[in-house]
Formats: sequence, C-alpha cells, structure tokens
Amino acid sequence: MYLLKKVFELREKSHPDHEKPFLEHLEDLRVMITRVVVTLVVSMIICFTFQKQLMHILRAPAEDVMVTKQMETMPDAETHKGIKVPDVATWDEAKKVERIAASLDEAQRLKFYTTLAKPDMEFHARSVTLLRAAKALPDKKRIAFVKDLDLGEEMTVQLVALLDSDPDVNSSAESNSRMMSALKPTETFMLSMKLAFYAGIVLAFPLLLMFILQFVLPGLHEQERKILWPAMAIGFGLFIGGVLFAYFFVLPRALLFFYEWGGDLGVSNDWRIGEYISFATQFTLLFGLAFELPVVVMVMVKLGLLTYETMAKTRAYAIVAIFIAAAVITPTPDIMTLLLMALPMLVMYEICIWLAWLDRKKSRATEAAEEAELKQRRLEWMLNNDEREEHAITAEHSGEDGWHNDYMHPEDDNIEGDEEWTKPDDAVTGDAKDENKKD
Repeated sequence: MYLLKKVFELREKSHPDHEKPFLEHLEDLRVMITRVVVTLVVSMIICFTFQKQLMHILRAPAEDVMVTKQMETMPDAETHKGIKVPDVATWDEAKKVERIAASLDEAQRLKFYTTLAKPDMEFHARSVTLLRAAKALPDKKRIAFVKDLDLGEEMTVQLVALLDSDPDVNSSAESNSRMMSALKPTETFMLSMKLAFYAGIVLAFPLLLMFILQFVLPGLHEQERKILWPAMAIGFGLFIGGVLFAYFFVLPRALLFFYEWGGDLGVSNDWRIGEYISFATQFTLLFGLAFELPVVVMVMVKLGLLTYETMAKTRAYAIVAIFIAAAVITPTPDIMTLLLMALPMLVMYEICIWLAWLDRKKSRATEAAEEAELKQRRLEWMLNNDEREEHAITAEHSGEDGWHNDYMHPEDDNIEGDEEWTKPDDAVTGDAKDENKKD
C-alpha cells in the first residue's frame, strides 16, 4: 500500500495539471493490470508451443559445462604421443558399448564387435573395461598392472595416458545433462508452464514496459509520446542485452563454479531439471532487469526527481547501493558472479550521469535560445511601437500644416465652394455702391 501511494504521488508530480482522485488512480491501475495479464497470457500461449526448443536452449549451458569438464579429463595428444584421443561424444559412446559387451561371453563379444564394424569404438570400449579394472587397484599398482597385461604397445600407451588424465568411466556427460531427473509426476508440466511464463515476459517486454510507463506517466503530451517509443526501444534493447549477457557469459561461469565446487566435495552433479530451469530463467531475467537501470534513472531525471548534480555528488553512495543490490538479487554467492552483475550496472550508472549532464546542457541551451528569442521579440515590439508613435505624431503635425497651406493657397484646392474664399469683382463693386448710398 505504501508503494502504491508513492506511485500515485509520482503520477501527480509528473503531471500536476492532471490530478485525479484516489479512486480514479485505482481504476487506471486496474486497466493497467488487465492489459499486462492479457498480454502475458497471449505471449505464454505462443511460447508454450515452442517449449521443446526453449528447453533445449536453456539446457545448453549445463550441457556445455559438463562436456567441458569431461574434456578436461581426457588425455592430451601432445603430451602422450601415439594415442587415439577420443572426444567426449566418442568416449560416452564407448562407455555405452562397453556396458553392453560386458554382459556377453567372449564369443558373443567378438561377434558383437564384428557386427558393429567400428574398430576404433571396439578399441575405446576395451580401454574402458581395462581402465575401470586398473582404477579399482591402489594408485601405485595401476601402471604395473597395465604393463603386465601384455596388451600391445598401442593399448598400453592408451591406458597409461588415460590413467594419467583420469577420465570418468561411470557416468556420461551427455546423459547427466539431457536426462535430468523429475521427482514429481506434475513437475515436468509445471516446468513447461514456468518456462512459457518466463519466455513470455521476454517476448512481451516492450508492451509491458509501455503499459507501466503509461500508468506511471499519465497525460503525456504529443512531444512526450514521440519520445516514448524510442525510450521503449532502448529499454527493450537493454533488457535483451542483459539477458544475452547473462546467458552467454555469466550463467556458464556460475554453473562451472557450482560444478567444480560439488566435484571438490565429492558430490555428484546430478541436477534436477526443475531446479536448474528455475535457476537459469531467474538468473537471466534478473540480469535483464538490472540492465534497465539507465531507463529508470533517465525517467527520474526527466521528471525532475534526479539531477546531474545530485547523481555526481552521491556517486560513492550509488556504488555501495549497486553492490548491495547485486549481492541481494544475484542467485549465486560467488564473488565473480556478483562482479559480473555489479560492474555493468556501475558502467551504466556512469553513463546515466553523463546523459543527465547532456540533458541539462541541452535544456539550458534551449532555455537560453527561448529567452534570446523572447528578448528579440520584445525589442522588435518596442521598436515597432516607437515607430507607430513617431508616425502618429508626424501625421498629426502634417495635418496642421496642410490646413494652413490650404488656407493660404485656396487656388490649389479643387473642391467645390471656392467662392467662400474668393469673391468676384461684381460683389466687391456692389458692396461699395451700397456703402456710398448709405453715406
């Protein structure tokens, strides 16, 4: 409830002109949750149809770790000259053939190898049998036992090299990774649902991010809507980048760490399929979400909740917080995995500081340009106003002078009624006569 209240406050702070009552906030939350659920259900259905391919993709890191560890125990051709160095697949197949041939008598075994028609496989299968017998003896007696068998130079050199490298002669790297155990009848079905859910999150992440941003940032203006789509693209790219980084670089190293740790303690690494898939999916998704740090920080910068100065001054605290967060969300306790999560987050946080600085610089440049434009408009308005006033005064004086000129030079006026200014001689003569009569 506290977190929900903070989200509502963030909505109102981001757009104070779109304040809403609490119930309307809850209605927006209901719409957002409905959209998220429907989108996830659709993406889960799509991913469920590809569950076999998804299972193969997620099991690949575990298979690679087991094959890699098996290869490390195989003899080196440069160290042991003249040996037939088998690869992991050939060695696993040789162990299977050896188990089949061990239940047959000598005649049946010869017939089996003849029908198999693979001389190298027969050679490796026999070396598996002899190696298992030699490893049952004390360490000091193994080489002498092999040499006393009089097996020929090629087989003797092969067994000595195998004893030196000490490969596994019991379990199969392929079977350990591909035949992970499920201890409950419903575990595999629930595992498919869980796998479809996590894959659906990755598939529908852009839409989920859009719905969440629309809820947190309501009432977006036209310019903000244009920025929203590039921000979503960048956020999705960072999320996919984090998932791929975890899948290709971090997850194999974490699995190798646990595999070696269990081997050093003498524990067989027979991982359960359900536990492994849960671990792998959560591991990759956490890295994907961790790589969303720049999007979160830049949104807070745009909302005015963070500034360049604040981020620069609190860099030391942010480093400590990132390491603590990496230690909490990383599902492995080793320092290497923690560093592989924390270091990219530190780099991205530093990039966010520079982006905030560039954003502030751009904002200040825009404000300065707007202020200069406003000053220019004010100056033009003042100049235009002065010109209008001067023109009005000039027009007023020009009107008075025209009146005097018209009065002084009536002959230039073409209007009717010039008689008012110039009287004919007859009128003047008549007036003089009238005056004479009076006299």
